[in-house]
Amino acid sequence: MTDFARTPRRPAVTLDRVRLGAGGPLVGVRVADGRVSHVIAERERGSSAPVGAAADERVVDLEGRVLLPGLWDAHVHLAEWAGVRRRLDLSGTGSAREAADRVRPHGGGTAAGTVLFGYGFRDALWPDAPHKRLLDAVSPDRPVALVSADLHAVWLNSACLALAGRGDHPTGLVREHEGHEVLSALPEASPETVDGWVADACRAAAARGITGVIDFQFGDTVGAWERRSARLPPAVRVSAAVYPEHLDAAVARGLRTGSGIGGHGDLVRVGPLKLFTDGSLNTRTALCRDPYPGLEHTDGSHGLEQTSPRDLVRLMRRAAAHGIEPAVHAIGDHANTVALDAFEAVRCRGRIEHAQLLSPEDLPRFAELDVIAGVQPRHATDDRDVADRYWAGRTGRAFAYADLLAAGARLEFGSDAPVSPLDPWLAVAAAVGRSDDDRPAWHPEQRLPLRDALAAAARGRRLIRVGDPADLVVVDVDPLDADLDTLRAMPVHATMTAGHWTHGPH
Repeated sequence: MTDFARTPRRPAVTLDRVRLGAGGPLVGVRVADGRVSHVIAERERGSSAPVGAAADERVVDLEGRVLLPGLWDAHVHLAEWAGVRRRLDLSGTGSAREAADRVRPHGGGTAAGTVLFGYGFRDALWPDAPHKRLLDAVSPDRPVALVSADLHAVWLNSACLALAGRGDHPTGLVREHEGHEVLSALPEASPETVDGWVADACRAAAARGITGVIDFQFGDTVGAWERRSARLPPAVRVSAAVYPEHLDAAVARGLRTGSGIGGHGDLVRVGPLKLFTDGSLNTRTALCRDPYPGLEHTDGSHGLEQTSPRDLVRLMRRAAAHGIEPAVHAIGDHANTVALDAFEAVRCRGRIEHAQLLSPEDLPRFAELDVIAGVQPRHATDDRDVADRYWAGRTGRAFAYADLLAAGARLEFGSDAPVSPLDPWLAVAAAVGRSDDDRPAWHPEQRLPLRDALAAAARGRRLIRVGDPADLVVVDVDPLDADLDTLRAMPVHATMTAGHWTHGPH
């Protein structure tokens, strides 16, 4: 992999004998100064070197492989994902007791004084409830903090609650904003350690064809990326989100969405302002028009309003006035209406993140208001059983990607890693197949055509044209010829970002 920091000028390279897009013709593609400078049709290629190639530049024979626009993960929590790769895996646990049993082997020994972090439990369909007593029984002394798969709840034992200053919490299951506060009060790895983990995660993402991410990591994301990129450029482009508590500082510095930051401003830029209207489906805090079954006539029966409509408009208006585009988290149908109403009031560009349950009348408003739908197709397949229970009778308008596309909305795919793995091919396969197991497709009417799914995974790029940034991915299998299993495990031969190889040819 080329070291950006030690390369004063992007070297020219010609990618020879490559198919231009899925099902595309055999061409040569020349890259110079970080951009596509020539696309050379087969009939124009000379016998000794492709058209446009200088005598001393490198020619890479790709032997008929497929060249696609570079892929993006438009919603990731990078530091969280990097850390989760080193945490106790709780995915697949079917009950609170089973999750506690998975903690048991780690509950003591030489690590008794350090926090045991776990990740990935989904309690919406469990027969029993998470409680601190279950964790106390398997780890009475070592602090334990288990984060739910959707990042909207934390389950702690008594030792960890005391460490976080919440020793009087009745159950140990802490949700939403309070959960983030608890996690921030626990000891963390050093910034240098986390930066190393993040660099590894970016290289792993590049190996799956990723050339860019929008990083919605909680906290001072811009500051973290200024620190990282001052040392070493990442293997992917990064758009670093701003959270409300850092908005005033960003405005004071004159930062705007798209501003370059750190030592590699062409790669690391300021992203959108992240705002929340509601919670999540698995925690039953997504804000919905109808009550959750079993929660009728209780507080929170319709979910949780995280930001009032008035405050949402106020924050969006302030950000937009200073060139910072909003990205509004909205999962329930009422939350999405509130978010779209706010965009209509402010009249600014931006994004709605997740858009999981939509009212039919809101579908055309995405295109009308020029609001991007940032969606995560793996959520549809991961959450189908929970949705069937808690959104019964409404799932025909849940994860409604085909309906959004038909209404003219622009879709951009993400993983929400660590909620699902940072792998764009899993998202593409989920959008095309609407199933991750042997069951039939869930609401097959919402499946996307493959070409539309690939475009959504590439932030709307469908073709490779002269003048485009040289953010490219080379795959061994034409996606049009791939079944769902092959799509999920798509063999990536090489990835190029800004004209540099980040994975593949050396």
